[in-house]
Amino acid sequence: MPTFALSRRPLVALTAALMVLPAMSWAQGAKTFRIGVAKIVSHAALDADEKGFEAGLASSGFKEGVNVTFVRRNAGGDMAAAEVIAREFVASQVDLIHAIATPTAQAVIRTGTRIPVVFSSVTDPVGAGIVPKGSAPGQKTGTQVTGLSDLWPVRLQFETYARAAPQAKVWGTIYNPKETNSLSHILVMREAAKGLGLTLVEATVSSRAEVAQAAALLADRVQALTITSDNTTVAELEAIARVCDQRKIALFAGDTDSVVRGAVMAYGLDYFLVGYAAGKKAALVLKGIKPGEVPWGPVEKFSLVINTRAAKAQGLTLAPELLARADKIIN
Repeated sequence: MPTFALSRRPLVALTAALMVLPAMSWAQGAKTFRIGVAKIVSHAALDADEKGFEAGLASSGFKEGVNVTFVRRNAGGDMAAAEVIAREFVASQVDLIHAIATPTAQAVIRTGTRIPVVFSSVTDPVGAGIVPKGSAPGQKTGTQVTGLSDLWPVRLQFETYARAAPQAKVWGTIYNPKETNSLSHILVMREAAKGLGLTLVEATVSSRAEVAQAAALLADRVQALTITSDNTTVAELEAIARVCDQRKIALFAGDTDSVVRGAVMAYGLDYFLVGYAAGKKAALVLKGIKPGEVPWGPVEKFSLVINTRAAKAQGLTLAPELLARADKIIN
């Protein structure tokens, strides 16, 4: 027995070394990947998505300055600029494109590129033409595309907000009709409002510059505001919150990042986690798996975040039972 034990140690060490060798060889021989990051606009949710994506990649061994170079571009809310960015990435032949939000993902797909694409913060990938028709969440696309959908539980959100502000019978919302992600949510919002016996007043904008004015005009007609996944509008959430504070109109959002920016509450996603999950998918692609073999899907974890300071500023008293349900309270 002692002789057997002594002779076994080198064998165990050799076995361990052989197990580690493939990973070491992969790391030492890895190329530096150029990843094009296309973001439609900068706001808290999409910025969190971008950071999460980089963290997801890093957790899988793909780190900026080591074996990854990010080429970051921001369209500033300009759809035409998104098209220019997409063409730039294709022309420069980046190794992978991270398309953040629906308009940028659509712009990339329209180029017809075969470069791997990982999308995130896209509400309806099928309706937006980013994944094939008939492709369901959790399925493989069979194309050069995979990613994460941020489809919100709009009906449940609206029902929750209506209970939080029972005195509000007329609700307002602001969105850019050129954003297909917003249209998907607006359709559900209309149905939800009708089912709850509420009136929904819609204001449309074509640029960030119009958002504050739209909020001011709605303030004369509504008793509460709720914002969809519209990037044009969310980018100006602080401006909307200022109007709501002044006019004592409760403001509700759909992403948790907007709560600290002045919304009373959101039952929604943590966009860092959206980006993180997309980053993990991108890592699989960089390791050699075809994007079409990596299932796309939604993020399914939602949290209720409440800003009691905003509620007070906007004249809304929140029920104790609602506060008790909150996953996070900002005072």
